[in-house]
Amino acid sequence: MRIHREGIRILIQLTAAVLLIALLVNVFFHKQTVFHLLIYIAGAFFIAWVFYFFRKANRKGSDDPRVVLSAADGKVVNIARVFEDEYFKDERLVISVFMSLLDVHVNLFPVKGTVSYVQYHPGKFFVAYHPKSSKLNEHHSIVVQSPSGVRILIRQIAGGVARRIVSPVKPGQEVEKGQEIGIIKFGSRLDMFLPQDCTVHVQIGQHVRSGETIVATLPGALQDSAEPGK
Repeated sequence: MRIHREGIRILIQLTAAVLLIALLVNVFFHKQTVFHLLIYIAGAFFIAWVFYFFRKANRKGSDDPRVVLSAADGKVVNIARVFEDEYFKDERLVISVFMSLLDVHVNLFPVKGTVSYVQYHPGKFFVAYHPKSSKLNEHHSIVVQSPSGVRILIRQIAGGVARRIVSPVKPGQEVEKGQEIGIIKFGSRLDMFLPQDCTVHVQIGQHVRSGETIVATLPGALQDSAEPGK
């Protein structure tokens, strides 16, 4: 199991802190007791959990260009037709995935294509499970245009615990399906805005896996190739 680069610094800091606490406890309390054992267990637990949180999954999903894979691990909490007012400014089909603290938080591109839009939005840190968090919370929006001309908006949303969205993606970048988008630290949500005539293959409450679970099938037409507002 590999660990994401964003977790390395945190692991080093946490390990140093745990060792320092253990050292101080032993300096002031020489005799080993149950208290010492609890300190050791708690420290080891937190180090193991952080390592687990920042893990990277090795996934290989469908190569079919019309297939949209999940961009996040977690539970599907919303499937609806909504008005997307940031980029498309029209009706879209949104599929929302909530990532708990136990899910992989490294997000992956759901389709192959070219990044045509990247925008970071500062905001609040409400519970990511709530639908309104898509607009009110800190979020990072990325639009990918597939080779067939269909555009998908991916929105990474920080939650009540998450305080940082890390993504190196740039406009004009060519990306592959399953390539890393970035990571949201500690509890979050991801929305995928798709064309309305997509065929959805998941349901609310279903647990999905990034880069592996098929969430939808794209329409085959080139109807979505125009720029926004044209």
